[in-house]
Amino acid sequence: MQRVTILGATGSIGVSTLDVLARHPEQYEVHALSAHGRVDELAAQCRRFRPARAVVGSPDAAARLAGMIADLPTEVSWGEQALCEIAASRDTDTVMAAIVGAAGLAPTLAAARAGKKVLLANKEALVMSGQLFMDAVREHKATLLPIDSEHNAIFQSLPAHYARAPEAAGVAKILLTASGGPFLKRAVETLEQVTPEEACKHPNWSMGRKISVDSATMMNKGLEVIEAHWLFGAPADLIEVVIHPQSVIHSMVSYVDGSVLAQLGNPDMRTPIAHALAFPERIASGVAQLDLTAMAALEFHAPDFRRFPCLALAFDALRAGGTAPALLNAANEVAVEAFLDRRIGFRDIDRVVQRVMNEVQHGAASSIEAVLEQDAQARSAAGRIVDGLART
Repeated sequence: MQRVTILGATGSIGVSTLDVLARHPEQYEVHALSAHGRVDELAAQCRRFRPARAVVGSPDAAARLAGMIADLPTEVSWGEQALCEIAASRDTDTVMAAIVGAAGLAPTLAAARAGKKVLLANKEALVMSGQLFMDAVREHKATLLPIDSEHNAIFQSLPAHYARAPEAAGVAKILLTASGGPFLKRAVETLEQVTPEEACKHPNWSMGRKISVDSATMMNKGLEVIEAHWLFGAPADLIEVVIHPQSVIHSMVSYVDGSVLAQLGNPDMRTPIAHALAFPERIASGVAQLDLTAMAALEFHAPDFRRFPCLALAFDALRAGGTAPALLNAANEVAVEAFLDRRIGFRDIDRVVQRVMNEVQHGAASSIEAVLEQDAQARSAAGRIVDGLART
């Protein structure tokens, strides 16, 4: 019986994970669940899965949840320390790290330091502190499995010996596919008028609002480029982004002999979740089998950096190294929140990120404290820039 803790249980990844777990009650047991403020949803999950612990983001939310599930044996707590405790608990084997944003960094790192099987859906753990995180995985002998559909596809397309000797694996390129989001064919000059509602309408995937906006700007793909660098030990020049609107091929690996290996499937996150949960075995995910005969055509395009400047900024941050990716991520989080609150326009997102990258000096990512300090500086600078844009 594999005991699973889900950080971010009420988000789309958390809900999909619980759906897969529910299909295999003889193999998996839910040990702990967390949510920031969605108390009603978390209470319903606790009633169905009866975890030993549940963690929320505030004392008020904890009091409300405790009252709603008082008849259950579930212990309720709140805050970052409680998240770290459930991530590192001796009573859990596997941690699904699905908290969106920088808030997921500390508990995900705690899981790695506790030597857990970490299913990584939180990009920020690698974007903000890639070297520190990968060092913790190696030092504490944690198992790291990617959940992003693209990275999971790459993981499945690489040879088994790649982790031991990447230089001898014959990899020529890692090809990250991207749908292009909702504005792939929209006139670039009209992007200034994009509304939050339009940005959140992804053509293929059902996701939260923040990640939907990141997909529309392709910052999401930029963060995945940085993530791929750390997961697979690949320099920026070995990673290429390819626009693939159908989202059927989730990513590819090109080899020096001319071979290209790809992982295909319907666009449903339960596939990579099931793969990682059962690895190296396979279990049913609830996803329909891909019908190749129903596909009229598969398209591939090079990304247009004029349309997607956030993607170019992410490559710049990766090449700059140190805390530059942390600055990029923090500025983007502030800018996207301001856009969703209608304080700035859609194209202001990349402008805020660019200005923060220019104005805040990045340093060495030598410790988690150094990374968080740079994160705070970037958020402060981004907030100031957003205020200026909101007044114009």
